[in-house]
Amino acid sequence: MIALSLAEIAEIVGGQSYDIPDPAVRVTGPVVIDSRAVRPGSLFAAFAGEHVDGHDYAQSAVAAGAAAVLATRPVGVPAIVVPDVTAALGALARTIVERLGTTAVALTGSSGKTSTKDLIAQLLERKGPTVYPAGNLNNEIGLPLTALRAVEDTEHLVLEMGARYIGDIRYLSGLVPPKVSLVLNVGTAHIGEFGGREQIAEAKGEIVECLPEDGVAVLNADDPLVRAMSSRTKARVVLFGEAADADVRAENVRLTEHGQPAFTLHTPTGCSDVTMRLYGEHHVSNALAAAAVAHELGMSVDEIALALSEAGTLSRWRMEVTERPDGVTIVNDAYNANPESMRAALRALAAMGRGRRTWAVLGQMAELGDEALAEHDAVGRLAVRLNVSKLVAVGGREASWLQLGAYNEGSWGEESVHVSDAQAAVDLLRSELRPGDVVLVKASRSVGLERVAQALLENTTEGEVTGR
Repeated sequence: MIALSLAEIAEIVGGQSYDIPDPAVRVTGPVVIDSRAVRPGSLFAAFAGEHVDGHDYAQSAVAAGAAAVLATRPVGVPAIVVPDVTAALGALARTIVERLGTTAVALTGSSGKTSTKDLIAQLLERKGPTVYPAGNLNNEIGLPLTALRAVEDTEHLVLEMGARYIGDIRYLSGLVPPKVSLVLNVGTAHIGEFGGREQIAEAKGEIVECLPEDGVAVLNADDPLVRAMSSRTKARVVLFGEAADADVRAENVRLTEHGQPAFTLHTPTGCSDVTMRLYGEHHVSNALAAAAVAHELGMSVDEIALALSEAGTLSRWRMEVTERPDGVTIVNDAYNANPESMRAALRALAAMGRGRRTWAVLGQMAELGDEALAEHDAVGRLAVRLNVSKLVAVGGREASWLQLGAYNEGSWGEESVHVSDAQAAVDLLRSELRPGDVVLVKASRSVGLERVAQALLENTTEGEVTGR
């Protein structure tokens, strides 16, 4: 964050100073919400969570070098006290971004947000200093924390915006108004909370409504619900996708023998070939979205194609591919899951496993509401249609639906297995994996299936799954 005095911060957030001997002391380090992340000159924001109250760590944060604490009550050390720490963080972030004049790029979508954010960041970093979130900091706390990392030379600020309710993205866009807004897709993630895809589209479209007239709305031409958002903004609209009328589009899309996408990138200023290091055809759409943003911000088509061909994975547990010494390939895509990303991951597994035995270790897709049974059943059926060799469904009721869908699609018998938990999955895989097998691990974050991938990569004798 740019350096500010405690007095300036108190004025920005409308807070009251307590136990601050010198209001001229400046915050020169990052704003953090974990006292273990404090560095000299930090501002520690204390949140009262369900299990842990950050106020209890205020003294240790200051002892570690924090200049002050942002809190809702006096804590016996230098503090700026506000009624709402979340709102205060938002106000501070907006002020910082306004002072810097940094170009903000915001993106949303039902799936692919974090992967696309990582691609955009790797492209724009070639053009100038770029700040982007680690992982998926995309809510009312994570977004301000990302924005507050901007400093004087930051040219681009890439922000991921998530939503659970109507109005969430409108609020986030108000904190840091974007100059470029991107909508990837409208799927079924969180459909149990929204009630339907039309409601999800209403929420996602808030990201283009906030744009100024000289802004740019980057929309997926291949998704009718996203394409229709062009009527909700006064900004210029740029379409990406495989549709013939897309401004940024892909032609001659194919997968390499290793399952990596290759295509010809077309832009309004020319075309160039791309062969990606990432795995799965679903990354073509992500790459086109990133390319459209980069093109609007001044990168040439050749620069974009080179950057896309060299881009890797910045965030953990998203199609992380690791080959063991015995030739078994582990694909850890266990950070999260929804029906769209699950289908994409299975297709990637099928492409990677040509001529090899493939395993799909799958768990619950959360927050699907009344659609949960049908969606889990459909994923199980798709595994059969893609000729995945073995399905291991991990967990309770939802896992049984995955297994049942696979069984009903084809007489798999022993090829479709339902196990109770991650440890049972590891035990099964350790006993049956053969050199050359490819194993996909994927479920919603709450299931914690990354433990399966980690255990299969650990060189331990006991083979126990470690806690999350």
